[in-house]
Amino acid sequence: MNDVVRTPDNRFLTLPDFDWHPQYIDQLPGYERLRMARIDEGPKDAERVFLCLHGQPTWGFLYRHMIPVFLETGARVVVPDLFGFGRSDKPIHDNDYTFTFHRQSLIALIEALDLNRMTLVVQDWGGLLGLTIPPDMPERFNRLLVMNTVLGLGGGSSEGFDAWRDFHRTQPDYDIAALFQKYVPGMRDDVANAYAAPFPNAQFRAGVRKFPSLVMTDPDMEGVDVSRRAARWWKEEWSGDSFMAVGEADVLIPPRLMRRMQEILGVVSPPLMLPDAGHFVQETHGEQVARAALSAWNGSEASI
Repeated sequence: MNDVVRTPDNRFLTLPDFDWHPQYIDQLPGYERLRMARIDEGPKDAERVFLCLHGQPTWGFLYRHMIPVFLETGARVVVPDLFGFGRSDKPIHDNDYTFTFHRQSLIALIEALDLNRMTLVVQDWGGLLGLTIPPDMPERFNRLLVMNTVLGLGGGSSEGFDAWRDFHRTQPDYDIAALFQKYVPGMRDDVANAYAAPFPNAQFRAGVRKFPSLVMTDPDMEGVDVSRRAARWWKEEWSGDSFMAVGEADVLIPPRLMRRMQEILGVVSPPLMLPDAGHFVQETHGEQVARAALSAWNGSEASI
């Protein structure tokens, strides 16, 4: 894969509340010509690892309110930027972006870093991808924190998501900062600009453009089979602890879909319902969700 761009470092000089330094890996099996970025904080031999997966059009910056809470417990926190997002390399052709391309890159990262005793933290595409991974390596995961996301089971979509996908088809190079301020009313300019920082122009935005059309809303789409297998696994075989938080004002993944996800994932405890939270739960309620999850898991990591 030769047609790749890398966002200049000077685009990331003024990120509010995001002072962690990225680490890079450029020898993932199958992705040797691509550099993946991640935040990787806390002891490498920590008892717990939080693997936090972002969606579209976000990047690891989305988790800045949750990372400190997880680090307080003495855990290791790993927040990768998917290829095409954040500080990771960005193939410039839309068709380079597929479900399998991204899913396998995350599996390769987990194996390269030899991550174990993981708490999987997901939202949006973080869930579409991440929720399909534990069935293939169940010994590495023991907890799940899930926010507004779905599994791509090929069963249709919501009216809000249809509008989102159509928007990306008709306005593929939209103002990303303005979009965040639309979906998160009151967002400061510096925060909105930080979300837009990885994408200086259209050449850097292939992933942003393509991801909505990859969501598996039809039964013959790539990723449906592995997602259906994952749904069975979560319902029938998962024995770890799960916690769910729901942004009730989300027009893309409304509460009715999250109730269905609760059933699919077999989450027994009542979800944390957030009436004033929209799609980007981590942005508006990240610290609250992180602390509520830790509380549900018997207080704090330090006591386990």
